[in-house]
Amino acid sequence: MPYRCGKILMIFIVLIASGLKHRVFEISLADLQGGDEDHSYRKIRLRAEDVQGKNVLTNFIVACCNELTNTQGMNFTTDKLRSLVRKWQTLIEAHVDVKTTDNYTLRMFCIGFTKRRPNQVKRTCYAQSRQIRQIRRKMIEIMTTQATSRDLKALVQKFIPEMIGKEIEKATSSIYPLQNVFIRKVKILKAPKFDLGKLMEVHGDYSEDVGVKLERPADDTMAEPTPEVVGASMKTT
Repeated sequence: MPYRCGKILMIFIVLIASGLKHRVFEISLADLQGGDEDHSYRKIRLRAEDVQGKNVLTNFIVACCNELTNTQGMNFTTDKLRSLVRKWQTLIEAHVDVKTTDNYTLRMFCIGFTKRRPNQVKRTCYAQSRQIRQIRRKMIEIMTTQATSRDLKALVQKFIPEMIGKEIEKATSSIYPLQNVFIRKVKILKAPKFDLGKLMEVHGDYSEDVGVKLERPADDTMAEPTPEVVGASMKTT
């Protein structure tokens, strides 16, 4: 089901398509899901691909060759990332370039933090270098497996409930227990040639919001104003 993320007012109907195509919108996932504040920390960047009537069909933004360090389709807010970093734990990150079944080339970034083992008395929970390498290898393996076995639409559905992060936590529990494992950033490095049919498959069926017609009560009918003559004069001889 497509998400509705707002309305845009345009004065000239003829200029809608040319004025909105390829425009980039940065929207919180909470706004896309109707105000769910639990996902307000995740930012989604969408690009308008096509305009049909009053509907703007968007997709993940695609980075140009000279903008790979600045442009992403999904990212975390700065305050969320800072709230995750704490003392006495190890931060582990990994990234990998993958290709989906519908020929999108993505760069996925994963982040995770160590946590204390059950019944641990020691306050710190630092992982050794060998354990960090093993965990990073597992992160890359799981991200590659998840991305290469499905299309972009199905992969985005994995990002929202943090299913990939939970799978990484489960797979690395025997190496060192982790917490707060997220796919924190996704960049689309390369996309296939634009296909309107595939874009419609992503959005599925949608209904156009035309509003509701309101009837004016009979008592509120406006009286016709009487014409006023200004500056009229009569001259007699």
